[in-house]
Amino acid sequence: MDRLRRFVEKRVTTGPASIRTTDAELARLTPAALQAVRDGRAGYTLTRARAFLRFQSRIDSELLNHRVISANGYAAWFSHGEQNEAQLRAFVVQFSVFSNQFLVAQLNKVINADTLEGMRASKEILANELGVTFNKAGNAAVSRAGGYDPDHAGTEGSVQGGLFHFEAGHFEWLWGIAKRIGLEFPQVGHRRNGTPATLRFSDELLRLYGGDNYEISQAASFAVENWAAAGFWKQLIEGFRRYNEKRGTHLPIGFFVWHDRLEAQHARHTQEELEEYYFQTPLAEDAFIRYGNEMLDGVAAFWDGLEEQRLALADAKSSLPSPRPGPIS
Repeated sequence: MDRLRRFVEKRVTTGPASIRTTDAELARLTPAALQAVRDGRAGYTLTRARAFLRFQSRIDSELLNHRVISANGYAAWFSHGEQNEAQLRAFVVQFSVFSNQFLVAQLNKVINADTLEGMRASKEILANELGVTFNKAGNAAVSRAGGYDPDHAGTEGSVQGGLFHFEAGHFEWLWGIAKRIGLEFPQVGHRRNGTPATLRFSDELLRLYGGDNYEISQAASFAVENWAAAGFWKQLIEGFRRYNEKRGTHLPIGFFVWHDRLEAQHARHTQEELEEYYFQTPLAEDAFIRYGNEMLDGVAAFWDGLEEQRLALADAKSSLPSPRPGPIS
């Protein structure tokens, strides 16, 4: 990497000092884009690199500082593990609705892809959501009494050659928590179970993330992946861990641990995809930031709805059974 940076610095030392791109500036590109500039790949010009870095600064200040990324109040509260049973059930129900409705948006993203590569990338996500595990050398399926154990599923590789397990489907994985806290199957996952806030989030995913305008879909994807990698998974994990400690329960948290590991990789890939698209295709920067913010507004609506629910249920006494202690069978 140092040799590459010295090479880039040498390449840009001509011209007026006011327009020179410094070594440190170009180092903000991902290694893939930096290498493409070095190799002189079509479209990967220094002029375009400078333009992208200016655009990246706009993204950082006008998109990635959205409140749902920088200050998620509900997730911060959840991390303390002070939920009562009604609040915990409300969270699981709404998260299950989002999880199931996401399948619809992801299927539309597959259908509306504008390249074979884009379609396959979207299929990877959809197939994994449905229960196809990632196939990578060295990954071994882990069983438990009663079937496959998704808590030990890998996060790397491809669904090509992967194995399907009902238990690895993300909704079924979440259902493993729901049934432990006394919820019945008809109470989770269905659109009818969603609050208006959760349904707004789901509808915005369908409109923006799964829509037929590729540039809008890219903006929404970028926004969603950066939200997902912003740390809320860790807050949910900590909340469940503390809840288990305080209550003496053993609610499974593998669903959340796995997603936390996965999303850091997704954010890196999404950044690479944005750079590749920008260097190869004219991009309407204002529209990208606008639609990215619209997507994050939808995400924020989901968490705001959870916040309203948890405040309304602060003194609630649920009529459902208490969480059942002990390991999952």
